[in-house]
Amino acid sequence: MNNIKYLIFDWGDTLMADDPNDKRAMYLWEEIKVMQDVTDVIPYLHNKYICTVGSNAGESDAIAMKKAFERVNLDSYFDYYFTSKELGARKPDAAFFENILQKLGVNAENAVMIGNDYLKDISGAKKAGLKTVLITKLNQLFPEADYIVKSFGELIDIL
Repeated sequence: MNNIKYLIFDWGDTLMADDPNDKRAMYLWEEIKVMQDVTDVIPYLHNKYICTVGSNAGESDAIAMKKAFERVNLDSYFDYYFTSKELGARKPDAAFFENILQKLGVNAENAVMIGNDYLKDISGAKKAGLKTVLITKLNQLFPEADYIVKSFGELIDIL
């Protein structure tokens, strides 16, 4: 992945634990939980790549999403925040990813999508021509994923 310059991360259950029972914007939650290894690995990745977040985001827009990252001191590692509200498309629609690429001014071959949801994060990103990394502990076939890792910490080995 020598030509990769941008990393696009899914938000919920990739970077921060999602709580499907709390419908409010995450920055309003009593507790925000960062997923395992994220705090240790993101500074390393940020030194090598431009890191962005792309999420369907439920109740949050990009400003609200950034506030959640500020609460856990991770906001300085992400250069751009994108949600379906601003992009006018939702994952897994290829337009979601194409709109991110357009806003970044980058070609698909220069970006990789990293997420935990095969259908939304990986299949949608592949339709838009991105490289993909699926984070999952499931032992099954994921043919559209370029890479499969069991934990966020393993990203250092492939990126």
